[in-house]
Amino acid sequence: MRSPIYLDYAATTPVDPSVADLMSQYLTSQGIFGNPSSSTHRFGRLAAEAVAIARAHVAALIDADPGEIIWTSGATEANNLALRGISRTRQGRHFVTSKTEHKAVLDVCRRLGKEGWTGTYLDPQADGLIAPDQLAAALRPDTVLVSLMHVNNETGVVQDLAALGALTSARGVLLHVDAAQSAGKLPIDLKTLPIDLLSLSAHKLYGPKGIGALFIRHRPNRIQLEPLLYGGNQERGLRAGTLPVHQIVAMGEACRIAGTGLVDECARLQALRDRLWYGLSTLDGTVLNGHPTRHWPGILNVSFAGITAEALLAAVPDIAVSTGSACTSATAEASHVLRAMGCDAERARGAIRFSLGRFTTCEEIDYTIQVVIEAVNRLRDLSPLWHPARAYSSLIDWSAPV
Repeated sequence: MRSPIYLDYAATTPVDPSVADLMSQYLTSQGIFGNPSSSTHRFGRLAAEAVAIARAHVAALIDADPGEIIWTSGATEANNLALRGISRTRQGRHFVTSKTEHKAVLDVCRRLGKEGWTGTYLDPQADGLIAPDQLAAALRPDTVLVSLMHVNNETGVVQDLAALGALTSARGVLLHVDAAQSAGKLPIDLKTLPIDLLSLSAHKLYGPKGIGALFIRHRPNRIQLEPLLYGGNQERGLRAGTLPVHQIVAMGEACRIAGTGLVDECARLQALRDRLWYGLSTLDGTVLNGHPTRHWPGILNVSFAGITAEALLAAVPDIAVSTGSACTSATAEASHVLRAMGCDAERARGAIRFSLGRFTTCEEIDYTIQVVIEAVNRLRDLSPLWHPARAYSSLIDWSAPV
């Protein structure tokens, strides 16, 4: 039997072998296992040095200062620390976000709404982008924070952070960016981008699960946050708890590796994504969900007319793909991202997310094209709904992206 093909890198990535090897050196008595807060002996000092090196690697990946990096348990905690931390230190009571954000942002925003805040949830354009004039119209005198993701986790659409950030900066509004899907995959230069807070996750860039970071800009004015956790002075009092040195070191190494090959890897993935899309688009009634050019090449979101996503996933058991975000894949709801983009329920429920990564090969893409086409044709032959859908598809150009 053929080994299963993994095309769900947007959900999580396997730990890079060299990262795993390094991580193992910080666990046992033969390695560096000390508590970095124990500065009175060599074990603690060595651990603290390792944490400092890792912090520098993370900062270098996004062109930040190491002192602006705070360790968290992942992007979800980083998002919570950014949004809830700001909400407790600012006078205004209004925030702006979009309807296509990850649940780790939307659920926090809903919680803020229960605590007296007012939120504006932007509708994206049909291609998934937030237009600068949309954001400009949503900003109010009491707006404290705007939270927008860089790369959408379901469609791969890339927001124009420079243009959006220019608006928030000019109005004195803080900009938080969820970069879980973009850090280590697209260039991020925080020396030039007007971003105040940025969330990172290690397991999206070939590091381990359970570790992430939050960038908090220090210049020109240090941003003040209220911590979520109390019980220690770690991370300058912003995140209490003993630092998991093995995870931190692994995240640092994953960021270092990602930074060295970022441009070449992006080009390689673009070629693979193009190959996958061109192969799948030979099927009638196939539509691309998202922007045709402003996308990260590791994500391809496609709907097949007349086919439900659940049926297609069951028909290709040796290919690991998803119906959208891993955090909501267990629910029967249509993607909130695609519905916000204007897709009808049938198209949204039929969407499949293919996400490619460092270990994806051309042979795997070709096999996926073959198997998916065969499965779609087989399911359509069995479906009484397909022939009307096919007749309808003749009236529109299904290959044209929305």
